Amino acid sequence: MRILLTGSSGWLGRFLAPGLKAAGHGVIGLDIAPGMHTDLVGSVADADTVARAFAMGVDAVIHAGALHKPDIAHMPEQAFIDVNVTGTRNLLEAAARAGHNRFVFTSTTSLMISQAIRDETSEEAVWLDESTGPLAPRNIYGVTKLAAEGLCRLYAADRGLACVVLRTARFFPEDDDTHSTPPGDNLKAIEFLHRRLTVEDAADAHIAALERAPELGFDTFILSAPTPFTRKEAALLKRDAASVIARHFPDAPALFAKRGWTLPATIGRVYDAGHAEKRLGFRCKTGFAEILDALREGRRLPFVHDPSYVAPKDKMPQS
Repeated sequence: MRILLTGSSGWLGRFLAPGLKAAGHGVIGLDIAPGMHTDLVGSVADADTVARAFAMGVDAVIHAGALHKPDIAHMPEQAFIDVNVTGTRNLLEAAARAGHNRFVFTSTTSLMISQAIRDETSEEAVWLDESTGPLAPRNIYGVTKLAAEGLCRLYAADRGLACVVLRTARFFPEDDDTHSTPPGDNLKAIEFLHRRLTVEDAADAHIAALERAPELGFDTFILSAPTPFTRKEAALLKRDAASVIARHFPDAPALFAKRGWTLPATIGRVYDAGHAEKRLGFRCKTGFAEILDALREGRRLPFVHDPSYVAPKDKMPQS
């Protein structure tokens, strides 16, 4: 198939485009920034640009392009609506008109985080899966991604376009934009327990969704490394996360200490990716156990930590 991949110059696109090609697909990359996997520079918010992309011969769409949470600091709300909502609708309409039977949408677990969850007001870790709701996103990023998910659901129901929504947990390489402690690599390692996956796993999940979309119809999946925790541990995770981690991984405290890392005193939320494993047939290859294996054996960590990473779109001159 010839796949239209939006966001082809971004972090996910850097891994997804080669993965699609290795799976035997042709790739037409669309992004607002030039890149090695980008064939057409332009915005999905522009219907003419989308039409030009489809004129290149498109059999299916993976819509991974978007404005993200860090963009809130320098982009107006209207830009999020234009790109994340109108842009998604432009692609869905073009795909439905073309008679496509598969559309994969990159969403985010961020839209599941209300202000109360963000503030960790609960006495136990909040267990998040696809049944969590009602959803109350706390910023324009989450609001627009939730709206885009709704458009996918409508096009699946009303136009017969099979749409798979992938709510990805964190996989960005740069440091967290709100937390400076613990250090970035330490924080990323911890997050594989409850809210992170590798970019390689994120790319593989999109390819799996592309292949399965026609039989799935419409569905939503949380993508995160498999958590070792159970719902019964939610209260203790909030009170004393380090002890729960040590129970599951007895040598984790020593391995972390040897590297100068710390384990968390508390964990306030857990993403459960069980639905993706059961129905999509996808399970992340890299989890916390693999990170400990690397520490134990003195190997390179199985995730990317790059504090200097800047998205290609953010390198472009501002108009």
